[in-house]
Amino acid sequence: MSANRKYILDAPTAAKKLERMAYEMAEELIGTREPIVIAGIRDNGVVMARLLAKLIHEIAEIPSEIIEISLDKRHPTTITLSKELNFANRTIVLVDDVTNSGKTILYAMQPFLSHHPERIQILTLVERTHKAYPVKADYVGISLATTMQDHIYVTVEGDTISGAYLE
Repeated sequence: MSANRKYILDAPTAAKKLERMAYEMAEELIGTREPIVIAGIRDNGVVMARLLAKLIHEIAEIPSEIIEISLDKRHPTTITLSKELNFANRTIVLVDDVTNSGKTILYAMQPFLSHHPERIQILTLVERTHKAYPVKADYVGISLATTMQDHIYVTVEGDTISGAYLE
């Protein structure tokens, strides 16, 4: 960790937050008939999606399928899914590392809506409390009040979350 950065989560704390959210998901989704779809927003969201899928399987043997959502977070005009699945009557959990304005999550939902899923839930490691769009996460690692000028970055090393810092 860099001495100049204001870390809000270190690796062990981030791992504990993910584990807690996995338990919350397991409680909420136990008994789901179809495998849930865990849709990670490229790059860090995909790492988190893989970790969560493993955890909820260990906790409650809930089957899941992981897909990757690719989009330009600043100008999300084209949204691409890593694979097409039948999303009808399925539970979809959108996973992103940080919710800022809510714009990325809102656009990431678009490919699923025409398929009539049973429900769409949102999971985020760091939620900022000010939003420009009406998006609220169902599962939150940590919620922070920040200024519009502050930026939150989540760092990843391999398949683990190594921390999150405020700049």
